[in-house]
Amino acid sequence: MHTYVLVHGGGHGGWCYDKVTRRLQALGHRVYAPSLPGLGEHAHVVSPAIDLDAHIDDVVNLLFFEDLRDVVIVGHSYGGMVITGVADRAADRVGKVVYLDAANPVNGQSLVDVAGPHMLMAREMGEVRDGIELVLLPGDGAAGFYGVEDPDDIAWADARLTPHPWACFEQKLVLTNEAATAAIPKYHIVCESTIPTRDATMIADARAEGRLWSIDTGHDLMITEPDFVTDALVEIAER
Repeated sequence: MHTYVLVHGGGHGGWCYDKVTRRLQALGHRVYAPSLPGLGEHAHVVSPAIDLDAHIDDVVNLLFFEDLRDVVIVGHSYGGMVITGVADRAADRVGKVVYLDAANPVNGQSLVDVAGPHMLMAREMGEVRDGIELVLLPGDGAAGFYGVEDPDDIAWADARLTPHPWACFEQKLVLTNEAATAAIPKYHIVCESTIPTRDATMIADARAEGRLWSIDTGHDLMITEPDFVTDALVEIAER
C-alpha cells in the first residue's frame, strides 16, 4: 500500500481527482485529495490571507496531523508550485514528487514567472470581489479551457470550478531547504502539447532516466485520462 497526496491546480478542488482517487483506492492505496483554502468546498472562506504560502502550509499541516510519511505527492498545474514548497518544508515526509502537467518552479519564482502569458491573460479576465482579486472565473463551458471535451465531464467540472485568488499566482516561492528538496526523486506526467513549453534539459533528463510519462490529451488529464494517470502513479510509487 502506498500513500498519495493529490494537490489540485488553479480554480479546482480535490474533487477533480475523483476518478483517480477511486481507482487508487480500489487498488488498496491510501489517498488524500484536499481542497486548498478558498477553493472547492472551501470557496466560501476565501480571504485576503490566502496566497501560495497559505496553500503550502495547508498541505504541510495535512502531512503532519495525519502523520503521513514516504508520501507520493502529486501536483497538477498551479499545484506544482504548492508541492515544491511542501517538499521543501516537509522533506522528511515526502518520498516522491510528481508534477502532473504542472509548474516546475525554482527558488524565487512565482507562477507568473513560470507561465506569464497565460496568467496575465487570466488576470485580464478576472475581477475584484470584497477587496480580493480573483481570476479563473467559472462559467458555462469553462472546463473546456482545461482541455476537457466530454460533455458530461464538462458539465460536472463546470458546476465545481471556483474563482482563484490572484495572490497565489503572484507570490514568489521561497525555498529554505533546497539540498533536501533536490534529493527527493521527481517525476513528470505531462501532456504532449505542453512539452515544448518546458525546460528542455529537464524534460530530456527525465526522459533518459525513465521519469517522464506523456500523453496526447487535455490539461486536466486526471479527468480526461484517469486510467493513464493512475497507472503512472502506481508505477512511480513502486519504483
